[in-house]
Order: sequence, then structure tokens, then C-alpha cells
Amino acid sequence: MLIQLAFGTVLTLATVLIVAVSWWVLQAMLSRLQAWTAMSSHGARLIAVLVLAMTWTLCMIAAAVSLWAVAFHGLAVFADAEEAVYFALVSFTTLGFGDILLPEKWRLLGGVAAVNGLLLFGLLVAVLVETLRSIRLSQLGGK
Repeated sequence: MLIQLAFGTVLTLATVLIVAVSWWVLQAMLSRLQAWTAMSSHGARLIAVLVLAMTWTLCMIAAAVSLWAVAFHGLAVFADAEEAVYFALVSFTTLGFGDILLPEKWRLLGGVAAVNGLLLFGLLVAVLVETLRSIRLSQLGGK
């Protein structure tokens, strides 16, 4: 049990690190584009930033799910990589179909993956809203 929880904690911390570094890079890119985003035609520029931020967010989620899938596959929990990715995604989104299950030896990892997904989705939504808010404020002249 402790091995599962420790392993899940390491994976969770790794996904948080991936997201933190990735958002830092995105913020650096958006800072460089601040003069461009503040120019007139705010609607089109806000849509461009939104598309960039959403695509970035989806890539971060894909990276986190992939990390879990690689871990599941590396533990030889599933017969192939597709099952590992499917289980990781279903767990991460807390959808939990239940058509593919972890062996009893590793079943706690499914719950840890779900908690990781919940936390990351909440974090990503908060950061996404803050990013768009700051862009919108710069478009309005910092008001």
C-alpha cells in the first residue's frame, strides 16, 4: 500500500512540475506578446490568446496523462500501451468507466490518478482564467 501511495505521489508531483514549468513558459511567451495583445482589435487578439492557452492546456493534460500511462505500462499492469493510456485518461478525468481495472496489487494508483486529475484540472482552470483576465486587463489599459 505505501509503495503505491509513494509512487502515486511521485507521479502527481511530476505532473505538477510539468504544469508549473509549462505555464511559466506560456506566461513568458504572453509577456513578450503583451504589446501585441493590447493593440486594437481586442476581440481577435483575445480569441488568439484563448486558442493558444487552451491548446497549451490540452497539451499539459496530455503530458500528464501520458506520464501516468507510461508508468502503468512500465509496471506491466496492462497488456499494451493503448490500455494504459485509456485507463490513465479515464482515471484522470474521473470518468471511471470500470471496463478496465488495475490489478489488486496496484489498484490504489487509480484513485491517486483521479485525485491528480481533479487537482490539475482545477489548477489549470484557475491559471487559465487568471491568464485571460490579465490579458483582458492589459487590453483595457490596466483598469
